[in-house]
Formats: sequence, structure tokens, C-alpha cells
Amino acid sequence: MVIRMLNLITADLFKLRKAMGIKIILSITTVSAVIMAVMAYLIPQGKIDASMTGIGFMFSDINMISILGAVIAGIFICGDFDNKTIHASISGGSSRGAIIVSKAIVFGGALTLILLPYVIVTGFALSIGSKFDMGSVGVGFLNLLTTEGSTTFSAPEIWKLLAVMLTLLIVYAAQLSICIPLAFVLKKPVLVVAIYYGFSILSAQLIRISESSPIFDTIFSCTPFGGNYAFTTLDTSAGDIIKAIAASLLFIIVMLAITYSAFRRTEVK
Repeated sequence: MVIRMLNLITADLFKLRKAMGIKIILSITTVSAVIMAVMAYLIPQGKIDASMTGIGFMFSDINMISILGAVIAGIFICGDFDNKTIHASISGGSSRGAIIVSKAIVFGGALTLILLPYVIVTGFALSIGSKFDMGSVGVGFLNLLTTEGSTTFSAPEIWKLLAVMLTLLIVYAAQLSICIPLAFVLKKPVLVVAIYYGFSILSAQLIRISESSPIFDTIFSCTPFGGNYAFTTLDTSAGDIIKAIAASLLFIIVMLAITYSAFRRTEVK
């Protein structure tokens, strides 16, 4: 099973490397990351109006990944149902569990790739020591840029900054893992993108409920959408970073289990 899964991962990575869609999406996130940082730099200097934060948010990582991450799931997983690649894998002897896990691993790699421009741009922006501010709209890397801008980092803080960025990548991957069962069950990219984007908007509203309900907050913090995990910064304690990673990995496992439970009963024609 392990060898078949490695073969599936190798084949998917080759297909991903050749796909024009991932190159276009990577180009979009690269341009968006630069625009986000430039706007966050110009706003506190008064060179553009502070009311432009709403437009700046459109280029931020949380907004772009909510749309483009689901697009990748739609293209990468749903597309393999359309071109019968998954059918061929099953008829070739690959188990459905191996197919699901291999898809999840490559999907996570693709998400990391399209978020890489935000990691690089945020790291470079923080290294110049200037002030960045996008107001209260910042989430994820934009929040990190806004919170830690103009900070002079010591050597231990640089290592913690890398840990914070890695945590944000894992949290995003866990949030997008919802797209895996959606893609395997619905097999329609449009539905996967629409449902996930709607859920991402709903999760923002659920954060407000968690602020007023300790019980709901406890339950919500067991998911990558709660616990302020998308607002991880250098001020976040090591315990909370570990909690964010643990909740995210557990959530991914649950999503894969749901996917397997649904997909193993599905007749693939």
C-alpha cells in the first residue's frame, strides 16, 4: 500500500508540476502578496487613504486562499474524476485509502506552494524594520505583518517567527481540508469553491459567537477555525502554538476519515 501511495504521490506531483492552473494561481498569489505588503506599507505613511484597507484585505492571504485553495481542490481532485484518473487508479489496484491520503498530501503541498509568496513577502517586509498596518482586517500573514512590523528581531525571535509561519501554513491547510470530502463527494469544482467560501465567511461569524460563549469557544477551539489560531504572532505562547498545530492535524485526520467513510461506499463508474 505504501509503495502504491508513493507512486500515486509521484504521479500527482508530476501532473501538478505540468499543470497550467497551478502556475496561474501561483502568479496570482505572488502579485497579491506584493500588493498586500505595499498597501500595508503605504497606509501608515498616509500615502494612500486608510479606508483602502478593505481593498487591501481582498489581496490578503486569508481571502485569496479561501478562494484559490478551494479552486485547487476542485481542479486537482474533481478533475481526476472527470478524466477518469481515479477510476484508473482503483482498477489498477490502488486502495481508496491510498488514493485519499496521496491526494491530501499533494493538496497540502500545493496549498503551501501558493502561500509561499506570502511567507517570502512577509519575511522580507519584516526584515526591513518598517511599520506596516492594515488595521483590524489583518488575519494570518497580514496580521503577522501588521503586528510585528518595525520590530527588531533577536536570533531566538527569528526562529519563533519561522515557527509562527509554519503554524499558519498548517492552520490554513487544516481549514482547507474540508474541501477534500467535498471534492470526493460532490465531484463538482464550482460547488466545492462556493461551499467552502461560504463556510469561510460563516466561520468568521462563529468567532464572534465564541467570544460570548465559553462553551462554544471550547468546542470551536478544537477546530482550526477557532482559538485565534489564524492570529498567531510572536506574542503567542509555545503552548498555544502546539495547541494550534495539534487541533489542525486532528481536524485533517477527521476530514480524511469522513472522506474515506463516504468514498468507500461510492460506486465509481
